[in-house]
Amino acid sequence: MKIAIASDHGGVTIREEIKSLLEEIGLEFEDFGCECGSSVDYPDYAVPVAEKVASGEFDRGILICGTGIGMSISANKVKGIRCALVHDVFSAKATRQHNDSNILAMGERVIGPGLAREIAKTWLETEFEGGRHANRIGKIAAYEDKH
Repeated sequence: MKIAIASDHGGVTIREEIKSLLEEIGLEFEDFGCECGSSVDYPDYAVPVAEKVASGEFDRGILICGTGIGMSISANKVKGIRCALVHDVFSAKATRQHNDSNILAMGERVIGPGLAREIAKTWLETEFEGGRHANRIGKIAAYEDKH
């Protein structure tokens, strides 16, 4: 599995923590930034990651900002992206099992690094269940194809 990861200025600490996790569990990843100490615009980081995941160049993406909200809104504008904003382990598992989410968004000002690692690990290790859920994902894709 190949992961694209990025954050804005509000998510740098957790991004570094998740990069360490990815190294520990042996997953290939590319860091799309930011390398900054000052304010930047989250769409400038969310959209490129979402485009890389949507194109199939990367299997999944992880985005972090202050709340995760801006990143998730931006990523979900890209056709084929199902970005889930998650701040608990149960939702991390459920969004993979039921929604086949392909990008995880988290907020550094909402959760700490330990919980972020646990959420990311759960999300990365959980498979999509398919079945009745595949039909629902198909309806989302069909809508995207019409618009």
